Amino acid sequence: MLVWLGVGWGSTHPLGKIATETGHGAFGLIFWQQVVMVAVLGAIALVRRKGMALTAPALRFYVIVAVLGTLIPNGTFYVSVAHLPAGIMSIIIATVPMLAFPMALALGMDRFSALRLAGLALGLLGVALLAAPGAALPDAAMARFLPLALVGPLFYASEATFVAYRGTQGMDALQAMLGASLTGLILCLPVMLVTGQGYSPLPLGRDDAALALSSALHALLYATYVWLAATAGSVFASQSSYLVTGAGMVWAMVLLGERPSPLVWLALAVMLAGVALVQPRERAAKVVEA
Repeated sequence: MLVWLGVGWGSTHPLGKIATETGHGAFGLIFWQQVVMVAVLGAIALVRRKGMALTAPALRFYVIVAVLGTLIPNGTFYVSVAHLPAGIMSIIIATVPMLAFPMALALGMDRFSALRLAGLALGLLGVALLAAPGAALPDAAMARFLPLALVGPLFYASEATFVAYRGTQGMDALQAMLGASLTGLILCLPVMLVTGQGYSPLPLGRDDAALALSSALHALLYATYVWLAATAGSVFASQSSYLVTGAGMVWAMVLLGERPSPLVWLALAVMLAGVALVQPRERAAKVVEA
């Protein structure tokens, strides 16, 4: 299951880059991504016979998670992945747990730890290695998109912190994700129309197929992650993050022909070392699950 999560989620970054090949706007891509997500998660909900909650707290939850976890981070992802190598994006996504750590500290949800602070420092070093002029990126001009690429992990970390702090309002994760996906679709529609980024995916091209596959995979993989966390514990399931980053690098080489420089591999090693130190220990996870 860990390999499936790592290999599957790792493929979504190069697939996302392929989806931007024809120049569609970010909100057009997000809209169709949410359509696929709602279709897949809706089908799962029908099989489970367990739909969305429609209480006021649940609706607020959907809106906040849709904004923090979809509209803003996905918007910046599609803009930045169009200009940065997909392998670099796979490394940058590993900063999510590092950015979540100081947020948890600020809210009193976690304790200070010198080792986890060292992990945060290693994460920053990994980003610095990627940003070094002429060192890791094939074109020095790409460096200006790195801050934009980090906006996504920052909001993903904010989303994770919000969910951990406020809970899911009595819903299970699949109910919450279906509601957030449908809300994201509704919120994205007017933004897409106002910005003139709407488009029809028919007839389906390589970019549309890549977007559909990436979106369907994300829905199925999230369902798998939820099952694995419930079965084996959240700490065990979180180990998939190492495989996601590594597999993303490999998929970028296979699907896009990317050949990372030695410094990129060094940044990858430093980043994964940082993730290893920042990851919560088993005892902390049990407290959260309780």
